Amino acid sequence: MKRSLAPDRRSAFSLVELMVVLVLIGVLSAMILPEMKGSFEDALLRSTARKLIDVFGLAYSRAVTLNQVQRVRLDRQTGRYTVEQSRTEDGQASGFAPVRDVPESQGLLDPRITLEIQTARDSTGLGSAGDTRFVSGADLAFGPREDAISFYPDGTADAAQVLLRDRAGFRLILRLNPITARAQVIAREPLRSQTAATEGAQ
Repeated sequence: MKRSLAPDRRSAFSLVELMVVLVLIGVLSAMILPEMKGSFEDALLRSTARKLIDVFGLAYSRAVTLNQVQRVRLDRQTGRYTVEQSRTEDGQASGFAPVRDVPESQGLLDPRITLEIQTARDSTGLGSAGDTRFVSGADLAFGPREDAISFYPDGTADAAQVLLRDRAGFRLILRLNPITARAQVIAREPLRSQTAATEGAQ
């Protein structure tokens, strides 16, 4: 019995087909990876914002419950946050002291996120109940300010906002309502453009 000398025509990948598949994988990876990075950075910003919202909520509830001024101090260099309570000596206020033995009253934010506190300027009429304009960080540098936000027993808080920024330059703005003391993520745009839009609307 003679064997067939015809070439084996069973299906298989040729070198050209394999190269085409590898090129397609490379193109798809180049398209998907930047999107994945953007999604991760966005998730990191939002998780940091949620942590700050929880800390602000803790300070707010303590201020109302204990009838005592509380504040959240934020260290821009280290990313450490601390809830502090007002101290009194001989019936007079004498500064603040860190809250001890309370869960989540102290901690560290993700080191990949930088932050900046911006407060309303009372001397120019900002910070009133109906005014949402804020000065820039550059303007605030001309006057003394502390990297802390206070919460009061009547349920109000300092008019302030926190700018969170990741290493890629993406930013998120966390604004604190001075009337309700509630924090809310309001934008991911530069503060100056937002301020200009607010002033233009008025």
